[in-house]
Amino acid sequence: MLPPENRLRRREDFATAMRRGRRAGRPHLVVHLSGRTDPHEAGEDVSPPRAGFVVSKAVGNAVVRNRVQRRLRHLVRERLSELPAGSLVVVRALPGAGEAPAGRLARDLDAALERLLGGVRS
Repeated sequence: MLPPENRLRRREDFATAMRRGRRAGRPHLVVHLSGRTDPHEAGEDVSPPRAGFVVSKAVGNAVVRNRVQRRLRHLVRERLSELPAGSLVVVRALPGAGEAPAGRLARDLDAALERLLGGVRS
């Protein structure tokens, strides 16, 4: 589970990440990253990175979709420290993600983040 402060929940935040952010596509997923700080918070504090997930019915039935979402949540949680503060990340699963092993999803996520962050990941 992602900590509550790292969850993306509002429709406006998903739209911001997907419309204004950069994206990187891989065979099983597309990652959208918006480097903007959270426009909903007032003050000087920078919000932590937040992530959300889109897993449509094209991925599979409810059991498959939930499994894919759990896997993606786990993978993103491990990589939160590498994301810039205040960033919004949306991971969209593509139809082949339901049959992909967890290791393949991890490689796709790492490759997409590497491309979006420009090789500055540690």
